[in-house]
Amino acid sequence: MMSGKHYKGQEVSCCIKYFIFGFNIIFWLLGVAFLGIGLWAWSEKGVLSNISSITDLGGFDPVWLFLVVGGVMFILGFAGCIGALRENTLLLKFFSVFLGIIFFLELTAGVLAFVFKDWIKDQLNFFINNNIRAYRDDIDLQNLIDFTQEY
Repeated sequence: MMSGKHYKGQEVSCCIKYFIFGFNIIFWLLGVAFLGIGLWAWSEKGVLSNISSITDLGGFDPVWLFLVVGGVMFILGFAGCIGALRENTLLLKFFSVFLGIIFFLELTAGVLAFVFKDWIKDQLNFFINNNIRAYRDDIDLQNLIDFTQEY
């Protein structure tokens, strides 16, 4: 232990610290909202009262998109908020590494989509045709297809 001397680490600018905190609290709250919307949609469909029906869904369930995006936003927003506010380097490293991973996954997906655009078009047609067969089975899927056709 150091006698009479205090450790002085590198100080972080107050403006940057609270800017990062404010930015991340918005994403954290949006993640909570997305999770809430997804859970509410599942409760309206009765999925939460019968958990085994999660695997019985016929086509693509749009609620999964809300749950996955909401979960990722919640975790990253929380890590960014607490990491910035408390100047916790472990949480900030976790936050920055996963933002980097997401960025490179998006970049890779864009390059692959450009290179394999014909294969993706075929897969997309197959996916859409399968989900159109399940059009009347799921009201959320029906609303998503109707919205897509309108716009």
